[in-house]
Amino acid sequence: MKDSIQIIPFVNLALAFIPVAVVIIIIQRWKLNYKSSLYAVARMLIQLLLIGYFLTYIFKTDSSLVVLAVLTIMLASSSWIALRTIRIPRRVLYLKSFCSILLGGSLILGLMTQSVLNLQPWYLPSYMIPLAGMIFANAMNSISLAGERLEAEISRGIQYEAARNTAFRASLIPITNSLFAVGLVSLPGMMTGQILSGISPLIAVRYQIMVMCMIFGSAGISSAIFLVLIKPDLTTGKSAGNL
Repeated sequence: MKDSIQIIPFVNLALAFIPVAVVIIIIQRWKLNYKSSLYAVARMLIQLLLIGYFLTYIFKTDSSLVVLAVLTIMLASSSWIALRTIRIPRRVLYLKSFCSILLGGSLILGLMTQSVLNLQPWYLPSYMIPLAGMIFANAMNSISLAGERLEAEISRGIQYEAARNTAFRASLIPITNSLFAVGLVSLPGMMTGQILSGISPLIAVRYQIMVMCMIFGSAGISSAIFLVLIKPDLTTGKSAGNL
C-alpha cells in the first residue's frame, strides 16, 4: 500500500464544485431558495479552509484546556444548528438541545476515547476532536429530525406519546440506513480515509465498527433526551402560537 495519501491540487479541487453548481442551477430553475444552498456551500468552503489551518495548530498542542475549549465551541454550535428546522424560537429550546447533546454525546465520547481507545494523553487532539465532531454532528442531525417531526405530529393533534415514538423512529432513519448499507453500499468516511492513507482494511474495519456504534448511540440517546425535555413546550399553550 502507499505510505501517504495523494494531495489534491487546488485546480483539481475546483472541479468538485461542478455537481454542486448543477444542483444549485436546478434549485434556481425550480424557483426554490437557491440562495440558502449557495450560502451553505460558501460557508462550508470558508469554514473548512479556516479549520484546516486551525487544526494544524490544535493537533500539536499539549494543552487539555485548548482541546476542551474547542469541544465546547463544537457542542454550543451543534446545539444551536440542531434547532433550525423547529418553529419554536431557538432561545426557548437552546438549553434543552445543549443538554441533550452534552449528555448523549459527551458520555459516549468519553467511553470511546478513554475505554475503547484508551488515549494517552486522554485529550489527544488528533483523535478527540475528529471523533467529537462525528458524535456531535450526528446527535445534532438526529435532534433536528426528531424535533421537526414531533412538532409536525403534535400540530396534527397526535397525542404526545405516539408523536414522540414516530419522531424518534424518524430521527434514527439516516443512521439505521447507514448500518444496513455499510460494507455493502458504502465505505464510510473514517474507513475510507484510513484505507487511502495506507492502513490495513482489517484495522480500518475495527475503527469503523467503533464509529458506527458511537454515532448510533449518540444519535439515539440525544434525540430521546431532547424529545423528553421538549414535551412541555409542545403540549402546553406556550407554543400554540408557533404551531
